[in-house]
Amino acid sequence: MHDWLATRLSLRLRVFLFFALLAVGGIGAVILGEILGYRRVEESGIKAGFIFAGLVAGFGILGLVAWIWILFDEHVAKAIQKLAGGMRARAHAEIAEELDEEPARYLGDLAPAAKAITGTLTETKNALAEAVERETTRLAVENARLQALLADVPAGVVLCSSDHQIVFYNAHAQELLSGEVSAGLDRSILDYLRPAPLRNAFARLMQSEDADAACNVLCASSQSGEVMAGRMRLVKLPQRGAEAPGYVLTLRDVTADLALHAEREALLEDVFDKVRRPAANLQTVLDAGEAEAAEGGRAALLSEVSALTHAITDLGTRYDRARGGWWPMDEIRASELVDSVVARAALDGIRLTGEAERLILRCDAFQLVALLGHLCERLVSVIRASALSLRISEDSNGGALITLGWKGSLLQVGLLDGWLDVALEVGLANVTGRTVLSAHATEAWPEAGAVGRNLIRLPLPEAWPVSAQPATVRRSAVYDFDLMDREPSGELAQTPLRELTCVVFDTETTGLLPSSGDKIVQIAALRLLGGKRIPGEEFESLVNPERPIPASAIEVHHVTNEMVADAPTIATVGRRFHAFAQDAVLVAHNAPFDLEFLRLNEAEIGARFDHPVLDTVLLSAVVFGQSETHTLDALTERLGIVIPPEARHTAMGDTIATAAALEMMIPMLEGQGYRTFGEVITAVRKHGRLLRDANSPQNVPPERQKSRA
Repeated sequence: MHDWLATRLSLRLRVFLFFALLAVGGIGAVILGEILGYRRVEESGIKAGFIFAGLVAGFGILGLVAWIWILFDEHVAKAIQKLAGGMRARAHAEIAEELDEEPARYLGDLAPAAKAITGTLTETKNALAEAVERETTRLAVENARLQALLADVPAGVVLCSSDHQIVFYNAHAQELLSGEVSAGLDRSILDYLRPAPLRNAFARLMQSEDADAACNVLCASSQSGEVMAGRMRLVKLPQRGAEAPGYVLTLRDVTADLALHAEREALLEDVFDKVRRPAANLQTVLDAGEAEAAEGGRAALLSEVSALTHAITDLGTRYDRARGGWWPMDEIRASELVDSVVARAALDGIRLTGEAERLILRCDAFQLVALLGHLCERLVSVIRASALSLRISEDSNGGALITLGWKGSLLQVGLLDGWLDVALEVGLANVTGRTVLSAHATEAWPEAGAVGRNLIRLPLPEAWPVSAQPATVRRSAVYDFDLMDREPSGELAQTPLRELTCVVFDTETTGLLPSSGDKIVQIAALRLLGGKRIPGEEFESLVNPERPIPASAIEVHHVTNEMVADAPTIATVGRRFHAFAQDAVLVAHNAPFDLEFLRLNEAEIGARFDHPVLDTVLLSAVVFGQSETHTLDALTERLGIVIPPEARHTAMGDTIATAAALEMMIPMLEGQGYRTFGEVITAVRKHGRLLRDANSPQNVPPERQKSRA
């Protein structure tokens, strides 16, 4: 019957039937009331009969209206709301799935028309996207090349706006600007470097009449105290709302260089001090004359000679310890060094076999390859060695041991010394094998091996095992040049949604009742700027809850007691997360739940979580209507966001899904006319009975309402 109504009758006829049914039902209720009232006249009188007839007719009409309203709400109002939400999602978000017209099947041609419109819109958007992609391919390739070049520049490069906010940084800059939180877009560089040198350099450049002037600056990290040599140059780019231009800052860590120079200066000072005085005393003794020297001068002379010998020995020992640090070294895998030496020997027609343990060596690989290749060539050409082999293994002293073996005669020490004095072909004049050994603070010696083989041993003092999971090295540059054009935001309520700096986060816990002792076991977060996720700017950490995790909770988030046994407590992780979320709007799905866990630990953390808050549950209610389901699974399904099963109910997996939902809902909110943070908060508070707004007065002090988002 329902399918027949949905397919055979027009929408106008169905609406007419609604009202016709209401009219007929009302008349029927009045007639029924009059009949029943008339029957009561003889028993209770005419007055009671009329009252009874009115009550029957009234309740009948009321019931009929309620029934009609339920039908109208279910098949018209809710259907229109779902249809509008689906159309809005496809108009403002990248959703490729066709509009589901089943909920609006009783609305006649409206659902097929909406489906046709959204389908045409999707086709148009796809065609436009293809055209734009074709036109921007060249720019994208150039942009990728530029990022790759800037990422590998052997210096930190940071572009800042006139108010010292970071607009661009490369991987080396992120390493240099280390602290409790790594560098991030729209953060102040003054949070990482001591402000005075940067402010002074910027002021000098602003006062300069030379548009191409640059200024050297020596600054220090505000966290670790590392010294950096920098060079600042103004960037003459137009900026709205800013009278001063931005600047580009290149940075290089010179802490080790300064320490090395200081060490060498101290060594040279000791050389002159310890050698000068014994030499002067010797000269005095010699000038005293033969007679005096014969009587008591001999003992004085021997004393001064002994002091001079001890001073020279001590200085030589200190020099041997320090000389390895005076040459630029790189980190290289032992296997790569072996492969390079084998290839070098093959060029000389020498067959060399090699093997290496899983070690990282700190060395000048280019010079070592040249030295080992030179030794291989001499072993073959001079002593007729055969069956050459090269092995790099872990040394008992904590470094690495390079062993060059061969079958043939034992190598004499004097002959090896002669080979080490020969200049190597490394592109630098006067670089010999002995120079290479000296730069690496080591020596080489021959010794007899087993089973008719002989060896050359060469230890390297700095080596360590390859980590099972080496740290990922970021090779990218991160930027958002729109920050150069962003106008001052003023009050937070007036800040456009697309200019908010948001930190989307999620927690996993031991249970659902923080007031009853449940604790956080994992926190994950991402930063969004301009309504888009910033690659690489993320936070994730396990937390030791200092109590057992129930089996029921482990089944949900798969965080076990063993995983958190060595993790930091909420005091440490909460402080780091608070720094990561500094000056940002916090975003979560069901934010009051996650924030309650954090706010109950504020005393232990030593910071207040009084950030402005956006809740994607309430945003979903604004966009799709309160009658819809607003779980994270339902929201992501409506938006076409796929959460892998293994990532669901993990802190980072749910954070990524929430961030993707926020990105897609921002244009949808703008399409409804909610363009600023204040307008969105006003809209979400209309859905207070669905979920409490986390921006309560007791959580957000007045001064934060004017903070920069």
